[in-house]
Amino acid sequence: MSGLSPDSPRPTDIRLHQASHKLEISFDNGLSGTLSCEFLRVYSPSAEVRGHGAGQEVLQTGKQDVNITAIEPIGHYAVKLTFSDGHNTGLYSWDYLYELLENHDALWQKYLERLQASGGNRSHENR
Repeated sequence: MSGLSPDSPRPTDIRLHQASHKLEISFDNGLSGTLSCEFLRVYSPSAEVRGHGAGQEVLQTGKQDVNITAIEPIGHYAVKLTFSDGHNTGLYSWDYLYELLENHDALWQKYLERLQASGGNRSHENR
């Protein structure tokens, strides 16, 4: 993940909709949309989720009902999201949030395919 450059899109608005478990984001270049808390949780940029290199990603299961309980600004480049399952070690840079928003459909499909291949489940009752 590259650092922010002077021409990197910056968010103009970030709103949490806790009832619908969605984070609404608008960027200064016109891109805007919503990301589910589940999507943000399973694509956390933390080492706990991403591993320490390619192929070391840890598939997250049972996150369908997770919510964001806190959003903490980190300087002028990122936010730290705290999730209802206690996860709070990922720093979501503006570039990473932009990437997640721009590539949401493909990333979500990839997650669902990995989940199905592993026999995992989106709901908390992993049986």
